[in-house]
Amino acid sequence: MRLFRWLGARLHARRWWFWGIGGALTVYVLVVLFLMWWWDGEPQSFDVKAAAAQRAGGKSKLVTGYVTTATLAEVLERLLDKPGGWLRNDVAPPGVLMDNIPAFEYGALVQVRDLARALRNDFSRSQTQSTEDDDLAIADPQFHFDATSWIFPTTEGEYRKGIRALDRYLDRLADPAHSDAQFYARADNLRAWLAIVELRMGSLSQRLSASVGERRINTDLGGDPSARQSTATPGERIVRTPWMETDDVFYEARGAAWALLEFLRAVEVDFRPVLEDKNALVSLRQIITELESSLSPVHSPVILNGKPFGFFANHSLVMSSYLSRANAAIIDLRSLLSQG
Repeated sequence: MRLFRWLGARLHARRWWFWGIGGALTVYVLVVLFLMWWWDGEPQSFDVKAAAAQRAGGKSKLVTGYVTTATLAEVLERLLDKPGGWLRNDVAPPGVLMDNIPAFEYGALVQVRDLARALRNDFSRSQTQSTEDDDLAIADPQFHFDATSWIFPTTEGEYRKGIRALDRYLDRLADPAHSDAQFYARADNLRAWLAIVELRMGSLSQRLSASVGERRINTDLGGDPSARQSTATPGERIVRTPWMETDDVFYEARGAAWALLEFLRAVEVDFRPVLEDKNALVSLRQIITELESSLSPVHSPVILNGKPFGFFANHSLVMSSYLSRANAAIIDLRSLLSQG
């Protein structure tokens, strides 16, 4: 009898032990799911002039270039400070289990890097032989740091170093005593940056269109009979985005559209005289309108990948349509800016 009582006590104790482990795991899973839901939100659009004025702290007026540079810093700060922080370098749940927002972060980061490089090489220099700004020479490589580094050093820490360098440039830009810090709002500088944007938008549009698979004719050497390439490629091929990567490409495009939208709103402020002189303000606003439409809320719980004229929607093709129209407007804008 004692043996049975002892075995019964042991089984009873183990049962409570299993119940305890099961309860703890249940709570952990619920917490992870809640955090995934909470962190799965895109940054909201903001008033670029108000954000720049807040960054200035009322210490100075918004001189030429201040809004564009401040918006560059603000976009990256909002990515770092959103719920969950920077998720692309997470190595533990729930961040490591998420892919939509990390893809969004990367799309926006590419736009940040492109504008930072243009700011360093074009907007802050009067001509090709002029020296580059010391703080912008720090910020540019900082923003190109590995987006997935989680320790020694962290991605967040390196990006914040770049933001502090931008803030130092902004302080000197608004200070009449520091004439070495300049921002040149010229048509040629704006065209140079828009040329990079045009390439980015074209690439994203093609990747989005490939969600359903499409037949593409090789036009790599079209228009130049003497052109050559390194190795031969097929004259026709089928391009298709892997099914598991469709939502990643979609959210990367949304991240790029979000960042570019804020940058173009800032450009409208700093380059307004140039745009009005070239009669190009309407073209810029058309780009902004298309990007705003591309960021409409997604009401589906998943990114659908239906056929172009099938029963289910294809969110990638819709996104591609908006970006293609925005890209066409960018091409028109660059053409207007090139005119005398």
